[in-house]
Amino acid sequence: MTKLSVNINKVATLRNARGGNMPNVLQVAKDIESFGGQGITVHPRPDERHITYQDVRDLAPEVTTEFNIEGNPVAKFLGLVMEAKPAQVTLVPDAEDAITSNAGWDTIKYKDFLSQVIGEFKNKGIRTSIFVDPEPEMIKGAVDTGTDRIELYTESYAVNYEKNREEAIAPYAECAKLAHELGLGINAGHDLSLENIEFFKKNMPYLDEVSIGHALISEALYLGFEKTIQEYLKRLK
Repeated sequence: MTKLSVNINKVATLRNARGGNMPNVLQVAKDIESFGGQGITVHPRPDERHITYQDVRDLAPEVTTEFNIEGNPVAKFLGLVMEAKPAQVTLVPDAEDAITSNAGWDTIKYKDFLSQVIGEFKNKGIRTSIFVDPEPEMIKGAVDTGTDRIELYTESYAVNYEKNREEAIAPYAECAKLAHELGLGINAGHDLSLENIEFFKKNMPYLDEVSIGHALISEALYLGFEKTIQEYLKRLK
């Protein structure tokens, strides 16, 4: 079964809009785990506009499933990951002013940089994943960095799903097969939802984990967290 890791950034966005501690990010993470979520993902950005660095510190000892920290490996982020020691770190090349992640790594151009960062995480026993576009050359380049996994950036799949789902999934299935042949684990995330996740899962071989935040939190406004998570788990079987 593909694991479901829930990104709780949007919960922190709601809290920060009003100040105080409602909703309580730590309690939400615990509740998500109790409802069947198999991981908690956070993506702290330098301006801390949603998940704060202190949130990460508070969550680290409390997450009992799998803690995944995403972000651009700038010095401040590296220090936070080393302090929190999550199960997994996902490296994302997002600019400081990006609203959300919008591109994968050029694993060939940044091979040396990524190799150095990944080596540091491996020395601490932290599994590493690289956020990449569904392009075979980027998958091949990822192998040379020493990463454990890739996370396929799924926006183009989500955008094209309604137009032609077979064409939309094709490059992802191809890259998943290639990554598996090259010994990489396979994660995926960005704009996956209850509407498109089942077809994605059925046609994606070797899919280890999906990380879903914005859509899941939005759907939970109508269905509630428990029902929403259970619906995702059904589709990921």
